[in-house]
Amino acid sequence: MIKIFTIVALAISVIGCNGTSRNTEVLRTRVENIVSSKKAIVGVSIIDSKGKDTISINGNRRFPMQSVFKFHIALAVLSEIDKGKLSIDQKIEISKDQLLPEDFWSPLRDDNPDGGSFTIGQLIQYSVSHSDNTACDILIRLIGTPKTVEEYIKKSGINEIQITFDEKEMQAKWENMFQNWTTPIAATETLKLFYENKNNLLSKSSYDFFWKVNKETSTGKNRIKGQLPAETIVAHKTGWSGTNKETGITAAVNNIGIVFLPNGEYFIISVFVTDSKEDFDTNEKIIADIAKATYDFYTSTGN
Repeated sequence: MIKIFTIVALAISVIGCNGTSRNTEVLRTRVENIVSSKKAIVGVSIIDSKGKDTISINGNRRFPMQSVFKFHIALAVLSEIDKGKLSIDQKIEISKDQLLPEDFWSPLRDDNPDGGSFTIGQLIQYSVSHSDNTACDILIRLIGTPKTVEEYIKKSGINEIQITFDEKEMQAKWENMFQNWTTPIAATETLKLFYENKNNLLSKSSYDFFWKVNKETSTGKNRIKGQLPAETIVAHKTGWSGTNKETGITAAVNNIGIVFLPNGEYFIISVFVTDSKEDFDTNEKIIADIAKATYDFYTSTGN
């Protein structure tokens, strides 16, 4: 426990436009207290809507993304739509043999066991909002390969990311997931970059659609959203690796997103949990506790 606490404490940095402030120290301490006793490596990156506060824990460490990469895939597909190479209403035929098998999470397959015809917009909704693996891999093939997605994100200005495998390949071997990684800071910067959209990376229609499907995310109800007021709007994407039966270690319980506050402001948060010997509920609670501490910090009258 002491070793984990020391590593976490040394990895925490707090940077604000006026340097480390008393108020930011309060939030930093709260987050540190949440993660310090856990048998896991936790990565956190938080930015407020004004860019005033940046808090990171293991912010430059590479974490396996798992399904978080579906966020990036959707962005790459929408970019191709904006170029006129694809259309959001374009129909894609998916045959029964293209559906991933039952050991893969796929609401699309469960809803359509014989396959069917789907618009690209529907595939993005399945992939992002419901973390569907069949839709994910179909979308990747529409634009090229996993590296096509990586290259698009890097050209947009985010360098700390690697996408090597699609879902089927990633889940073929435990070690494959570690080839699809990003850092907490890069994840938060990606959220910020595409939400602010200052460089018009997405057209207005693609932008509106993308953030709508992120707000409709149905997975991870006990993570970022877990302890927030029920009416809180969160645009987010989750990821999960399952637990290695041989080692008892969970490699990824993740959630990245934007939390919209009652006063019209927001904060951007990315939390990655890896190398965890905690149970699933505890891993999710780590994320929920950090999100709640951050929400309370930005909604308290003292800040």
